[in-house]
This record gives sequence, C-alpha cells and structure tokens, in this order.
Amino acid sequence: MQRMSRTTFAAAAALMLGFGPAVAGPAEDELVVNDEITITTVAPAAAHLEGHLDTVYSGWLFRTEDSRAMQKDDFENPMFIYVERGLEAWDMADGSEGKSCADCHGSIEEGMKGVRAKMPKVNAGGALWSMEDYINSCRTERMGAEAWKWNSGEMKDMTSAISLQSRGMPVDVAIDGPAAEFWQRGKDMYYTRYGQLELSCANCHEDNYGNNIRADHLSQGQTNGFPLYRLKDGAAVSIHQRFVGCVRDSRAETFAAGSQEFRELELYVASRGLGLQIEGVAVRP
Repeated sequence: MQRMSRTTFAAAAALMLGFGPAVAGPAEDELVVNDEITITTVAPAAAHLEGHLDTVYSGWLFRTEDSRAMQKDDFENPMFIYVERGLEAWDMADGSEGKSCADCHGSIEEGMKGVRAKMPKVNAGGALWSMEDYINSCRTERMGAEAWKWNSGEMKDMTSAISLQSRGMPVDVAIDGPAAEFWQRGKDMYYTRYGQLELSCANCHEDNYGNNIRADHLSQGQTNGFPLYRLKDGAAVSIHQRFVGCVRDSRAETFAAGSQEFRELELYVASRGLGLQIEGVAVRP
C-alpha cells in the first residue's frame, strides 16, 4: 500500500484518533544541564536519511517548557532516583561468583563511558544486542546471577546509570559491516504499516512530527534520551517499552520487548539520531 501523505494522514488520524488541529515545530531552546553541560539537540540529518529528513531534532524540543526545565537540572530530574539505585547496584556483589559489576569493569564512570552511545551493536558472536543483553550476559556468565527481565526495575536502574556515563557524547551506532543486515531489517520495519489503523513508525515520526495527536505533540521519535522518565506513566521507560506502546497504539499485536524485531528497529531508529548527543536520562510527557 502506498504511504499516505502528511495531509492525508492528518485527516485520517483526526477521525480515528482525535488528531488536534494544532501544528507546532520544535521549541527554540538550548539544553544545558546544570548550567554546565550543553547537549546537542538539533543536527543535520545523516546521509542515509536523504529524501526523508533534512534535520534531526531531539524529542526534548517537542516538550513543554516545564518538562524541558526538569531535564535541565539533575536535582529536578526524576530519573536520578533510578540512576542512584543503579550506581549502588554497580558496586554490589551478586550471584554464585560473588562478583559485582565493578570487579570486572572498574568504576562505572570509566568502564561504561561511551557504551550507551554505541548501542545496540553486533557482539563477538555476530548477534545484534541491546544494552540489556550485554548486562544480562555479564550477570549470567560472569556473576552467576539470574538474568533481569527486560523492563524490570533492576534493569532500568542499571541502564539509567550506564546511560548517564555517555551524556553529551554523540550517537555512534554502526550501521555498516556486520550491522548492515540488521539495520536494513529495522528500516523495513520502520516503514511497514501495522494494525487496524495501518500506521507505520514513519507516518507519525517522519511525516507528522510537530502535529498533535490527541494531547501528544509528535516528535521524530529519537531514542537518544532513553531510558527516560515518562510523566504519563510516572516511571522510567525503556526504548522497547515505548516500541510496544506505539505498536499497540496502531491496534496491532506487538512484538515482545527484547525481541529480535525490536533490537533491529532500535538500531535503525538510533541511526536516525546520528548527529545528536546522548542525553543520559531524559524527561518526556
């Protein structure tokens, strides 16, 4: 089926989902955290997005002034509850081997610097892994501990703490070489229509960013702020958790968090944010 135009999609969504008439672009604002860390939130689109996007924008720019302000101050950012718990878990021994993360990787500031910026990536065995896969591999193979569930509190604590170590670093996912086939499948999924509403990721986040769908101001769906605190949920949310929600919003049967399909989609979506910087732990409505 041919992709809908921006206008056609807006009209259809207005009937089915209550699309509001308001259209507003990204805010003219600068993300400076704690008055000292400037995060790039606008950048020229990567070459592989030619014909799709000219400029990439962080989702932070599509939020209200109050929401943006919460992310500018670590003291006001509710994600730091999760970060602090993750930092405690980093130094805590667990499993039959009696090891902590620090025993192998040293301080989290040094051992995990830049890790989030490269995720997901192809592992030594040729499989595409997200950060959660690497964490569970360490737990089960090195620590003799049980794997954490993908969206468990413990996993979100640890991914939050690790993500913070890449704050201000550019998104740096590999999409060539052994990653190319995964990236292509993720791209195919991004443009595939799902569900009763026959919507693809691109229908909202490429064709209609800046429009309102119900009370939500659509962004480009960039992932450089994840894991993040979602005010609507009152909790931390992972990338795959949002993928599940988006697919369900199209009234389709969703893939599971941690599935091969979502890891490939994660890689493609991350590549759409090349030029942006990792926000560490973000705040969204």
